[in-house]
Amino acid sequence: MLKLAKYVIILTMENKENKLEEEKENIHNFENANQENSQANLDETENVNEKSQAKEEVKLSRKAQILEFIKFLAFSLSAGVIQLGSFELLYHIIKWDMWWPCYLISIVLSVIWNFTFNRKFTFKSASNLPLAMSFAFLFYCAFIPVSVFGGNALEGIGWHGTLVTVLMMVINFVTEYVWDKFVVFNDKLMNKIAGKLHLKKKKD
Repeated sequence: MLKLAKYVIILTMENKENKLEEEKENIHNFENANQENSQANLDETENVNEKSQAKEEVKLSRKAQILEFIKFLAFSLSAGVIQLGSFELLYHIIKWDMWWPCYLISIVLSVIWNFTFNRKFTFKSASNLPLAMSFAFLFYCAFIPVSVFGGNALEGIGWHGTLVTVLMMVINFVTEYVWDKFVVFNDKLMNKIAGKLHLKKKKD
């Protein structure tokens, strides 16, 4: 009987120990599950925050691009006033017989104005000034001859001189904006080219 009682006591204690171990294991599993859930919630929150931040950055980028375009448009309009005003002065008031010299002088004045203000206020470019001017010059080396000969041809077949000038101004506005934004005032590109040419970066 004594041995049986001892055996029963031992079994009871073993059962209690097993139950304690099971409870500890359950508590441990529960804690791990809570930690995993907390981590999952934290990761989900971080993902949401990252997506929100990315959306805000996209919005800011779009706003910056719209503002940039508006500035370019404003300075181009002011340059257009200079170009059209000087053209009208030479072509209609002074009454030069040929269209192309009037157009050439007026577009040169416009280009100087537009380049200066767009560099400083629109694109806020700090890239190498001589290099940027060189690429702007390359653009007009192509555009001016085409627009002069094309415009002169249109005026020669009966188009009104002022209408031809306005048409060339619109074409100039579109092509110049693309060239200025992605080439002339693209600091990364200009610095890369300057590095290859071993040119120092200068600020005015």
